Amino acid sequence: MLHDPPKNNTTDKRNDAMRLQTGALVIIAFAVVLFLLVQARFILISLAIAIIVFSLTSDVINFIARQRIGPFRIPNVLASLAAMVLIALALLSLTSILLAQVNTVLVTALSYTDRVPSAVAGLFTWLGPDSQMAILNALQSIDVPSYLRTAASQASGMTQATVLVILFVGFLFAERIWFQTKLNNFVGDEAQAERVGKIIQSIIHRVNYYLLVKTVISAVTGAMIYVLAQFFGLELATAIGIITFVLNFIPNIGSIIATALIALMAHVQLGDPTTTTAIFLIAGVIQFINGSVIDPMLMGRALRLSSFGIILSLAFWGAVWGIPGMFLSVPIMVMLLVVCSHVPHLRPFAILLSREGLPESEKMLDQQIERDLFGQEISEDQHG
Repeated sequence: MLHDPPKNNTTDKRNDAMRLQTGALVIIAFAVVLFLLVQARFILISLAIAIIVFSLTSDVINFIARQRIGPFRIPNVLASLAAMVLIALALLSLTSILLAQVNTVLVTALSYTDRVPSAVAGLFTWLGPDSQMAILNALQSIDVPSYLRTAASQASGMTQATVLVILFVGFLFAERIWFQTKLNNFVGDEAQAERVGKIIQSIIHRVNYYLLVKTVISAVTGAMIYVLAQFFGLELATAIGIITFVLNFIPNIGSIIATALIALMAHVQLGDPTTTTAIFLIAGVIQFINGSVIDPMLMGRALRLSSFGIILSLAFWGAVWGIPGMFLSVPIMVMLLVVCSHVPHLRPFAILLSREGLPESEKMLDQQIERDLFGQEISEDQHG
């Protein structure tokens, strides 16, 4: 006598097939997104920087709008235009300064091309003459001028990226007044749109606070390294200070690279192991105090990011977008942490990304931000 197969087995097979199909679709979607991230990297990097710069302008606009000329207060439209002009001038000035310092470093590096291999190989005398000679031969086989020309061509693209960022910011300014209306119509529910707006405000506030603290710490570190280089009579002291300032925006490894860079330049220029060691130790102490003591103390619980998660984000975005991706890795991780904290199905990822396993709660989302980045109180109409 024939019997029908158990329904439970059929249901389980269907569920397994659906799970397998869903997993395959997720893998395909991830591959497609990764492909698009790599292929459109120039535009996407410029857009990401533009969004971050635009988010910084909200506090700048409010600060300008609070200023008075006699009995008159500066209109919000005029404050927006003033902020846009200041942003454009700041970005163009920063780009020109960086390009000038990069060109100076490249020209000086070409003059030291013949001395670098022997100086670096001299650091490995403790391994024996054979190992030292092998390292010297390996370094001499590297076509340094070719790498320097490639670096110069990539640096020249910074001007194009800066102009594109300014254009993006300008268009974001133009869309700013209709953002809330678009958000309400897109979500379709006013209460849900308000919640999404709070999530966006939380992301903006945390990213802005991170950038503010990081800028202050990096500027102080760069200034101290500049003084150190000047004290020991190193060439390119200004360039070393600026490069240190920029590299400190790369979490964890940026300070290591900056410390190794000043030590290498000191060794190539001075050739004295004792002086090089002293510079290396002093620079390391400066980086440690500013980056591992003062920085976390100022950050407090504002970010609550997992150190291992930061390393993973740094590696992933560095592989996808290169050096710009390393600079953007923490802001992107902050955005993912806040978003995942308020999406029930993604909250486990927020727990993994957070430092103590305590991501942002709904109660924290409802707390209004009382002060902006300038320490000024935010009025009720600005919250709205």
